[in-house]
Amino acid sequence: MSPHDSHTRHGSPSLHLSSESIQDGQTLPPAQRSGKMRAGGKDESPQLSWGGAPAGTMSYAVTTFDPDAPGRGGFWHWAMLDIPAGVTSLPAGAGAEGVRQLPSGAIQLKNDAGFHGYVGAAPPPGHGPHRYVFTVYALDVEHLGLDAGFSPAKLESKLSAHSLGRGMITAIFER
Repeated sequence: MSPHDSHTRHGSPSLHLSSESIQDGQTLPPAQRSGKMRAGGKDESPQLSWGGAPAGTMSYAVTTFDPDAPGRGGFWHWAMLDIPAGVTSLPAGAGAEGVRQLPSGAIQLKNDAGFHGYVGAAPPPGHGPHRYVFTVYALDVEHLGLDAGFSPAKLESKLSAHSLGRGMITAIFER
């Protein structure tokens, strides 16, 4: 499915997703690249704003995934769950490791780099362009019932089961 599709797999409407930090189809800025993984970045999650949530939206989830990472299953850079329905934006840096300003009740899962929060892009040098898919899901439950130890690799089925709609921005980066 293309990030430009206007509906999710189940025919749900799309959310309008925008960002002051990243642009769909453009190169991922240095701030959203990884410093921890030596890619010259800051590991700063992008600013995100969304709107147009379907009726019945009770919470949101935000994920960042690289489907082009080597190995099985891609690479999860970020997963924030249980964002209250009244929250329609996150400031740049909201996904920082150990951040204390998460929206009330929200949790961050451990990314594939091994810590809770956002880890920036760091594709292997010479591996070609990677896509970084930033997705906001409108969900029909207040809480997915998962704890911070839940693996993002198993998250897709949980999100799909409760998704009323989603918005996506895909940025590109290669070294």
